Amino acid sequence: MSEMFDLIDKNIQYYCDNHTSEESKVLYELYRETHLKTVYPRMISAKSQGVFLQMISRIIQPKRILELGTFTGYATISLADGLMDDGLIVTVEKNPELESIIRKYIIKAGLNDKVHLLIGNALELIPSLNEIWDLIFIDADKINCLTYYNMLIPFLSDKGMMLVDNVLWSGKVIKEVKNNDKDTKAILAFNTFVQQDARVRNMILPFRDGIMMIQKKL
Repeated sequence: MSEMFDLIDKNIQYYCDNHTSEESKVLYELYRETHLKTVYPRMISAKSQGVFLQMISRIIQPKRILELGTFTGYATISLADGLMDDGLIVTVEKNPELESIIRKYIIKAGLNDKVHLLIGNALELIPSLNEIWDLIFIDADKINCLTYYNMLIPFLSDKGMMLVDNVLWSGKVIKEVKNNDKDTKAILAFNTFVQQDARVRNMILPFRDGIMMIQKKL
């Protein structure tokens, strides 16, 4: 797992965190339980990214959200904050061992009717999802990042947004890449492809481990 906070001075990160709106009680409890019960707790989005996702979702006011890589559901609950009254978020997680904690906190957040959790391989599940998505958040395995993008960009709504996490990969994207470092190579390939894709406009936000923001050109 990438060490996500090496890119920003820790004092600056601390200052930013202390000048960011507080997370809900449910998200705080989820954050705590994730650190107590999971092997890689640093994979959780945490407060600053959660607030960012909430704000983006509130701006877009999506009817349909797709998330790849639920982990324990912190980002899921954050993204659901801006859903329209009849909106739905579909979230895909490959690790079945996380299902109980995900469902526990979806219910605690009062989102049981707003969140549709799928456990399985995203590459196999995506073709069965016949939707146009207003907001897509990709935080799954990095090897298939470009594949996910190519599968989903045709299904992003014209005014929608795609967010892709970990695109700076602890700064490894500007360092010499080891031959066996498949994740960094995959992220570099993804970043280059999107930058050259005439269908979209994009920017990398140097926030946490880097978030690529992508919209279609109209």
